[in-house]
Amino acid sequence: MNVAICAIMVNMMWLWIVATVVAFYIKGLCGFANTLVFDSILGFGVSNVEITPVELILSYPANIVLTWQNRDKLKKHIFVPIMLMVLGGSVVGAFLLKSLDVKLLKMIFGIVVTLVGADMLRKEYAKTSNQSPRWVLAIMGIASGLLCGLFGVGVLVAAYVSEITETASEFKANLSIVFIAENTVRIITYMALGVITFATIKHVLILIPFMLLGLFAGMFSAKVLDEKLVKKLVIVLLIISGVVLFIKNM
Repeated sequence: MNVAICAIMVNMMWLWIVATVVAFYIKGLCGFANTLVFDSILGFGVSNVEITPVELILSYPANIVLTWQNRDKLKKHIFVPIMLMVLGGSVVGAFLLKSLDVKLLKMIFGIVVTLVGADMLRKEYAKTSNQSPRWVLAIMGIASGLLCGLFGVGVLVAAYVSEITETASEFKANLSIVFIAENTVRIITYMALGVITFATIKHVLILIPFMLLGLFAGMFSAKVLDEKLVKKLVIVLLIISGVVLFIKNM
């Protein structure tokens, strides 16, 4: 019986390793969607309370690496307003989560992200690619910051930053620094609530080398692949993220 239990634990560890390498390869390539991939691979056999804190801590150094690598593309007028909204959303969330229908709100945002992604993909194949109207971008910016701050869902932030940046490096730099702020708030919150445990830290220490392997492989691939192809992949992942966000909260 002990042998069987050990075999199950080894198999589960391999699942964690595969999830980490694949998720952070996508992170290095596109700048986001690691949470979606990580949760999808592990979601069938591991509970969310185990997955989320591990992925959160692994994401922190990954965001620092991506920000540093693309630091010359940082633009204060892009990341500062979103960062403030994320931090504001975290504070507001403490008061609103008790009265809000969280699942309904996430479903709505899932639909919004899917539609935004579909429109962005349409623009990529259109002969003329015009940016969304300013009022639409303003609403997206406010909503994305609040959603990320309230629930730690960064997909709308990714959609917004993708709309207002021109290159993949600019996208990664400004998105990653926003995620650093959001990760910091959530790590402090999780520590205060006891969600981050000794078992979490043990998992993270085992997985860090695999996170770095996936991340740097993704970053290398981003340099080799055509930038337009990478941008289309980002948009496709946005659409998938929106659909998953809707389905998971039905």
